[in-house]
Amino acid sequence: MEINNNGGDQQKPVETTTDQVKKVDLNDWLPITQSRKGNWWYSAFHNVTAMVGAGVLGLPYAMSQLGWGPGVAVIVLSWIITLYTLWQMVEMHEVVPGKRFDRYHELGQHAFGEKLGLWLVVPQQLMVEIGVNIVYMITGGNSLKKIHDLACHGCKPIKTTYFIMIFASVHFFLPHLPSFNSITLVSLAAAIMSLSYSTIAWVASAHKGVLPDVSYGHRASTTTGNVFNFLSALGDVAFAFAGHNVVLEIQATIPSTPDRPSKKPMWKGVVVAYLVVALCYFPVALVGYLVFGDSVQDNILISLNRPTWLIIAANLFVVIHVIGSYQIFAMPVFDMLESFLVKKIKFEPSRALRFITRTTYVALTMFIAMTFPFFGGLLSFFGGFAFAPTTYYLPCIMWLAIKKPKRYSLSWFINWICIIIGVLLMVLAPIGALRNIILQAKTFKFYS
Repeated sequence: MEINNNGGDQQKPVETTTDQVKKVDLNDWLPITQSRKGNWWYSAFHNVTAMVGAGVLGLPYAMSQLGWGPGVAVIVLSWIITLYTLWQMVEMHEVVPGKRFDRYHELGQHAFGEKLGLWLVVPQQLMVEIGVNIVYMITGGNSLKKIHDLACHGCKPIKTTYFIMIFASVHFFLPHLPSFNSITLVSLAAAIMSLSYSTIAWVASAHKGVLPDVSYGHRASTTTGNVFNFLSALGDVAFAFAGHNVVLEIQATIPSTPDRPSKKPMWKGVVVAYLVVALCYFPVALVGYLVFGDSVQDNILISLNRPTWLIIAANLFVVIHVIGSYQIFAMPVFDMLESFLVKKIKFEPSRALRFITRTTYVALTMFIAMTFPFFGGLLSFFGGFAFAPTTYYLPCIMWLAIKKPKRYSLSWFINWICIIIGVLLMVLAPIGALRNIILQAKTFKFYS
């Protein structure tokens, strides 16, 4: 398993001129490094598109499982920790003078060694990115179905499977845009949509007013059920903070010089993005839970049925946003697949290879989404099992390995606290999520 393109340890066998030319040519062809014309506002809306997505719609539901105190604490703490670990990754992008770690696994190889770094990072990163793409297929299909059901009350019900297929049809075309920068307009539209539907979600909830019989008690009737729900909610929150898995790839699209390293415009964009994240997350989570209490659905827009035109618009915005988010998370996967096929399987870099690879990937994520549309359970499971390592604590471990802060210093303590929180999240969250998936599976019919 060797995907490294230009990162990793510094001590390598001497390369011939031909080898160096091939490497340069491959990086000029691969989607992550093909274009380096980005700037700080590219960074801002790429990060908003990557971060704000299906997760924000599940935050009121997570609040209903956590309760007021723990819920607010978990969301605020997650916002602070993930902003800190995102800053670490931006700083480490060019931690070696004259060298750029354009991909998450390249930084991992530099921190942990050529082979260990690859195996520590790539499986988790792929699990996140493929998992997000599957969940976004489901989200897009569910939102299209919601639009249909609201707009056409007397119409014959249509299976969710067909709506997922309709949503997927767009992705048989968009992924063939060659590079990260080529999806800029798609990402910009998605970022605008994310702010729009988040605003609609909490404003429509506030307009609806607190339900007369609202309750902020436990969702489950047993202590065991409440414990599992609490654990599952931790995964829902973790899923909402997903941008780290593509942050180095986003930074790779920004030009860098010794006088103006890429981390300056990248960090400026990240700060703007995180302010937008705060404007989306906190009002949706708090107002949504305040209005609906423990009766809120795992997607806040499902709980809202009035005014009809506004909820249809919000669901349409969700569809447009997850179209863009799918591209953001799929692009690093395409980069890995195409690099692997060219370097290890010895295929020639070509449009045909790119077309077959990307079309197959889209078809695979569509098929899995159609087969297992457990929206709530999938959010929490992937959030805990995969997002916690790559978002909450893996950057901290890399920071300790590369920067080597003095033991018992403030930096040392902060990183270890983040690592402990991240590990607990990774272990606990999937337990509750797996139980919810099993419970949903009991009444589930395939391709319904």
